[in-house]
Amino acid sequence: QLGAAIVAFVAEPPMPLPNMTTTGVYAHERDAHDARTAQHAKEVLAQVEAIAKESNVVFEGLFVYATNIDEAIATAAVEHRCDMIVMATHGRGALGEMLFGSHTKGVISRTRIPVLVLH
Repeated sequence: QLGAAIVAFVAEPPMPLPNMTTTGVYAHERDAHDARTAQHAKEVLAQVEAIAKESNVVFEGLFVYATNIDEAIATAAVEHRCDMIVMATHGRGALGEMLFGSHTKGVISRTRIPVLVLH
């Protein structure tokens, strides 16, 4: 009714660089990592696209590898002129956040675009 569109964005970290113990298998592992993450992104974007189509909402799906996920999300939102960022949170709690960090808080700190957090 509002003429809105959805830009679904999936950012995955690239395979870590090899070290002395992983150099021999790095290319194979990198290819496997890239295949897994690309397949995951394809599945996620297909689910969102199906919901958008069902609702007659214009859809665009994007997938990137990014070393800084928070920055990639904030930048993509600006580049695609998004009015709002919608993110899901794992809700790990204080200890989980201390151990793993929070992409949601990272995105909020990097953008002036409103962020809707789903838990």
